[in-house]
Amino acid sequence: MGGEDDSWTTKAADLATESTVMRQVLAVHPILLTLPELIREIAGEDPGFAERDALERAVRDLGGVGLLHRQGEFVVPTRAALHFSELLDR
Repeated sequence: MGGEDDSWTTKAADLATESTVMRQVLAVHPILLTLPELIREIAGEDPGFAERDALERAVRDLGGVGLLHRQGEFVVPTRAALHFSELLDR
């Protein structure tokens, strides 16, 4: 039973990190951020390994579901993410 609680906590933390990443990328759009810049903006100048890893996973996972693109060194929202953001702002 304890393992299930741990995985739920991890899932909740991962979703919270993904939400933070999306909010930041959408907030600065159309300014382009590199992954290191995005990490610095969210976690500060000297994030620990766990923070960096969580943010890198969030970017990877958001790319996997079609909300972010990696264009060279930059992290950018997809058209779908931008459109959904516009819908939420109405």
